[in-house]
Amino acid sequence: MPTTTSPSMLIAIAAILGILALAAGGSAFLALVHARILRFVFRSVIALVLFVAASVLALISLGVQGMRALTHEETAARIRLVPTAPQRYEATVSFVDGRVERYSLAGDQIYIDGHIVKWTPLANMLGLQTSYRLDRISGRYRALAQENTAPRTVYALGTPAIVDLVALGSRLPLADFFDAEYGSATYVPVEGPGELELRVTTSGLILRPLPSPIEVPKT
Repeated sequence: MPTTTSPSMLIAIAAILGILALAAGGSAFLALVHARILRFVFRSVIALVLFVAASVLALISLGVQGMRALTHEETAARIRLVPTAPQRYEATVSFVDGRVERYSLAGDQIYIDGHIVKWTPLANMLGLQTSYRLDRISGRYRALAQENTAPRTVYALGTPAIVDLVALGSRLPLADFFDAEYGSATYVPVEGPGELELRVTTSGLILRPLPSPIEVPKT
C-alpha cells in the first residue's frame, strides 16, 4: 500500500539552514555595528544564501504535501459502476486511505486524470520518491459532438497543491532536485454494472476491470 510522501527530512534540513541563516545574519549585524564592512558583506551573503536554500526546501516540502509515494505499480482506488439511465451512471470510488466518495457521471466512458512527479537521484537521497496526486474524475462521450454539447460532469478527486511544483521549478534553479512533472489520464467504456481498479505506475494511470464474482447456485 502506498504511503504519503514524507517531507520530514526536507523540513528538518530547511529548519537547520534557517537557524544558520539567522546566526549568520546576527553575526553580520554585529560586524556592521563594529564598522567591519567587508565582514558584514561576507556574512550577509552567507545569510542570504542559507535563507534562500531553506526557503526552497520548505517550498518543495509543501509541494509534496497531499501526494503519495510511488515505488512501483500501486492501487490508487477501486471504483464500482452502476448505470442509472442511458449515458448516466453512479461511480463509487474507494480510495486507499479509506475515503469513499460517490459521483454521478454522464457519458459513455469514465475518465480519470492526475499528476506524477519524478525527482532526481539527489532528491531521492533526501527522501523524495516518485509521487502522484489524483486530480479529476469525469464522464466522457464517445461522439465528439456530444462531448462538445452534452452535459459535462467533472469532479475534483483531491485538494489543490499548496505549492505548484511546476511553477516553482520554472522560477527557481531546481534542476538538481526536480526531474519531471507530467499529467496522466485513463478512460474505459461503461457498458454495465461492474468494478474497476485504478492503478498508478511511474509511467501513468491505468483503469483495469475487476472480474465479476462467480455466483454459486443455491441448492
